[in-house]
Amino acid sequence: MSDMEMTLRLTAEQGRALTLLAAASGISRHDAAVRAISEAAARMVRADRVRALSCEGRTRYVALLDRFAQ
Repeated sequence: MSDMEMTLRLTAEQGRALTLLAAASGISRHDAAVRAISEAAARMVRADRVRALSCEGRTRYVALLDRFAQ
């Protein structure tokens, strides 16, 4: 996988938020942006996986869940 250069254009408010995030973490703005992207992606992947597992479980155990509901 190769590195990709990219310009990140932020509004003034987004820039201030990034600065606050970086300062609170004691890291550079660049590192704060990279970390935020990675963490957001990880949360999305986990949430998608939880939804998929929940759907599988409901499908697999529908009869049992219906009996519990009675």
